[in-house]
Amino acid sequence: MSSRDISVREKDVIEDDVPTKNHGGNHSLTKETSNLELHRTTSTLSRIASRFSTRDIVDPGPPPDGGFKAWSQVAAGFIACFSTWGFINSWGTFQTYYTTVLGESQSTISWVGSIQLWVVFFVSAFSGRALDAGLFTPTFIVGCAIQLLGIFATSFCKVFWQFVLAQGICTGLGSGIFFCPTMGLVTTYFKNNRGLAVAIVSSGNSFGGMIYPFIVRQLLPRIGFAWTVRVLGFVNVALLGVCLTVLRPRLPPRKAGPIVEWKAFTEAPYVLMIVGMSLVFGSLFFTYYYIASFGRTILHMSYGNSLNMLIIFNGAGVPVRLVTGFVADRYLGPLNTMVPLLFINALFAFCWIAVRSQTGMYVFATFYGFSAGAFQCLMPTMVTSLNNDLSKNGVRMGMAFSLFSFAGLAGPPIGGALLETNGGGRGGYLSAQLCIGILTGVGAGLMYAARVFKVGWSLKVKC
Repeated sequence: MSSRDISVREKDVIEDDVPTKNHGGNHSLTKETSNLELHRTTSTLSRIASRFSTRDIVDPGPPPDGGFKAWSQVAAGFIACFSTWGFINSWGTFQTYYTTVLGESQSTISWVGSIQLWVVFFVSAFSGRALDAGLFTPTFIVGCAIQLLGIFATSFCKVFWQFVLAQGICTGLGSGIFFCPTMGLVTTYFKNNRGLAVAIVSSGNSFGGMIYPFIVRQLLPRIGFAWTVRVLGFVNVALLGVCLTVLRPRLPPRKAGPIVEWKAFTEAPYVLMIVGMSLVFGSLFFTYYYIASFGRTILHMSYGNSLNMLIIFNGAGVPVRLVTGFVADRYLGPLNTMVPLLFINALFAFCWIAVRSQTGMYVFATFYGFSAGAFQCLMPTMVTSLNNDLSKNGVRMGMAFSLFSFAGLAGPPIGGALLETNGGGRGGYLSAQLCIGILTGVGAGLMYAARVFKVGWSLKVKC
């Protein structure tokens, strides 16, 4: 084809695109078609934007407190809790394995788990605010991506600092980004049944704390550490994909608001709750981290049997979480239910001192799991009950989780250091067990003080 032919063809195309005076009708039609296409494009972009934010939601009224959509959020919240706190609560599986393979002390190894715990809680202050701002969906997607990156990166780790970066920081960061908004979202769908809903969601902790160690126990001897961790990652890919398709925010975004609501720190019940629960959390996670190690090093269990302690400890909390949520909703209220459970938990911490046999350890893990699981399911409900404005639920819950993070960061390593005191061995565990019992008892006392500031001394008031 000659250059003249190409020029002619280009001229024909240009002339076809330029309207003439003799084709005014066609020009008008082209203009209408362009406007229609622009409108369709704008509508599509608007639908996409509304899917990723809650800006188009008007005042939805009071919480539905039930119905298919509300309970489907609970189911998705359960799965999200399973894939975050279930993974974290199974840290004892990794604690025992890393101590054996890496040749580091238990206190040093626990920094990986405690950093993961700290990051999860600390970042909640920011991710909780994202829920209030109407950005739940993009926040959830980013969090899932980072968590999964951390899990798969862990499978390639060989030395201690790599585990800190991958499992400690990356996995913890991703989990914290989407966990708090998910919990806050579920609570906005309920009022009278909020305690039961949160109990069902938080039971994902216990189920995950059973399933992940079970997977590790079954696969580790067969396919090795790297592929075992990758299997855990693929499990989370499937679970979090389900969550993304189901979870839907209900409330419109707040127009403005700080990441930290400083006014909350002028309210005595909120401050006492923060301090009390920080003491409890700092001591509680020592149990999650070291219960399997106690069975392995003190009672001379096999690695597989020591993981049974962690599975039982997590599993025992499943039924009691549901019962506790129901009782808190219908009869006592979250604070009235929380306080006696914390005192019982302190008592069981002291009972740990008397365990001398493998049979006794199974019994202890069961009953201690009952009390630990019961009060954990009430924590989000309790924070919400101290808040009179649901539109601030995300930021207040995020603030609480972030402050708890420092207790989670310091507790397990301090507990690990205590294991080296008093001659080490059983004497070291005695020091740690006494510390757990005392701190949990003090935390229970502060929680009772929060209740007094909230509703007074009368035990008949539901709170």
